[in-house]
Amino acid sequence: MSEVVRLRVAVLSGGRSSEHEVSLASGASVAAALDPDRYDVVGVTIDRDGSWQLEAPAAEGERLALDPGSNSRSVIPRAGGTLSQARAVGQIDVVVPMLHGPYGEDGTLQGMLEMLGVPYVGSGVLASALTMDKAMVKVVLGANGIATARSVTLEAHTVLDTDVEAMLAAAEISLPCFVKPARLGSSVGISKVTGIDELAPALDLAFQHDSKVLIEAMVHGMEVECGLLGTYDPLVSVPGRLHVNSEWYDYAAKYEPGGMDLEAPADIPPELTEEVQRVALDSFKACGCEGMARIDMFITDAGDVVVNEINTVPGFTETSVYAKLFEATGVTYSQLLDRLIEAALERHREQQHLRH
Repeated sequence: MSEVVRLRVAVLSGGRSSEHEVSLASGASVAAALDPDRYDVVGVTIDRDGSWQLEAPAAEGERLALDPGSNSRSVIPRAGGTLSQARAVGQIDVVVPMLHGPYGEDGTLQGMLEMLGVPYVGSGVLASALTMDKAMVKVVLGANGIATARSVTLEAHTVLDTDVEAMLAAAEISLPCFVKPARLGSSVGISKVTGIDELAPALDLAFQHDSKVLIEAMVHGMEVECGLLGTYDPLVSVPGRLHVNSEWYDYAAKYEPGGMDLEAPADIPPELTEEVQRVALDSFKACGCEGMARIDMFITDAGDVVVNEINTVPGFTETSVYAKLFEATGVTYSQLLDRLIEAALERHREQQHLRH
């Protein structure tokens, strides 16, 4: 009887963004859930300084690292390349990036993996970069007839010469509103502004995280989310409704126990369920997403569906919204991982036939 050949899977977590800790939790959860009979898991942590570390040392008390300034090969080798200190890790069959935010979810990592020719889970360079930018994704969705909240965009190098209040009035954005870094997730750097005197401090906070900032109108209604799984004919999860136990869905509500309760499936009429799923799927396709995404939306008091954000690397613990949405749809956490890896390998096989 022939021995089953296990896929060697590199799970990347950590990263340089302010979502480092969230990413570590996602990566640890994924690594623990991958079936050891099918996968040989290589855990890789990217430190805040950008150095890459193998989680499992090659010898007692030793931790292997890739020194960005050295002449060593990548920690993700092609066809048996070696790590620094001449330690071989073997060929990586597929990468599961669990990096949230800049330098991981924004196309930079995806571009590196494309250059290495390594299959990876999730969206490619363009969709990753696009959906990371809250301002640009509004342009694409709007061109496809998909509603988003009204907003204005500010750049750090021009904000001092800008009459922000006049811009808000012209865009018909009243208080309360939200000030957000354009290219960050997990509600980091976001402020809810209820008085005009709060606007300057909110902008200052947001510009500490990004040189591009949005001021966005508040959408009144229920918050719902859908997950998508696959590439050419993606499975759309049942919608889930968020019951936030705070003033708004901030970092604490997302990640602290008791901050949010998820109702999945959402208790909404069937026709509204279909509309939410349609908007989620249309948004996924309009942005060229692949593999996985979580689409965050509002259902307004008038019954309209408004897209808030698209997350191409959603939180990925077993208790994260994305996994819970698919659990309610009939896909277990381990099945979710299997299907994502299969989709990544299928895309990679198809790309090998293209001429570049």
